[in-house]
Amino acid sequence: MAALRHLAGATHNHRIAANSSSLFDLQRPPSCLAAARPLSLAPLRSRFTRLYALSSNDIKVGFNLEVDGAPWKILEFLHVKPGKGAAFVRTKMRNYITGNTVEKTFRAGSTIQEASISKETKQFTYKDGSQFVFMDLTSFEESRLNESDVGDRQKWLKEGMDCTLLYWNGRIIDFDLPITVRLTVTEADPGQGDSAQGGTKPATLETGAVVNVPSFVDVGDDVLIDSRTGQYMSRA
Repeated sequence: MAALRHLAGATHNHRIAANSSSLFDLQRPPSCLAAARPLSLAPLRSRFTRLYALSSNDIKVGFNLEVDGAPWKILEFLHVKPGKGAAFVRTKMRNYITGNTVEKTFRAGSTIQEASISKETKQFTYKDGSQFVFMDLTSFEESRLNESDVGDRQKWLKEGMDCTLLYWNGRIIDFDLPITVRLTVTEADPGQGDSAQGGTKPATLETGAVVNVPSFVDVGDDVLIDSRTGQYMSRA
């Protein structure tokens, strides 16, 4: 009888232990069960595709689009709604590759293709003959632009200046200067003091560019220039 009671007690204790183990598994956080049941959670973004297409109504200044296999930049645009006939968008755009500027009209709402243009920040390091050399400060890889590609923008380009290079199909097609550039005045008539009101004078900057500055600006002053217009903004 004692043996039977001992056997019954052991069985009872085994059931309690089993139940306790089951409860422990149920309370175990999901991270503990991950090894047993691995889940594959693909990014939700990859499950969806673009639900809309770009149209001529999306055109704005600075927009990049691809026309006839070439990248173009919108310089000007105007939405026109004539009294008769369909509405359209009149544009003036520049070909990144050839530099040619043309006027082109798009029917309002017509589908357009955005040019796949990437941008990378590079530092202008030096000029090698007729080429301007830009460097990636991470990889130290050099990229070069011809003087004809830089054009009049070299008036505001200074060594050590960070610029944005534009790439299309793996080739450099253009670059952007900082909107505001800081340059030193190297030649100017003597300043008239900070209290001088009105009046401007020409001043030569370290890059050779000549701009009109207030009469109180003197040689050695750093000035801020808007690279888009070439206009003096303020003393630095």
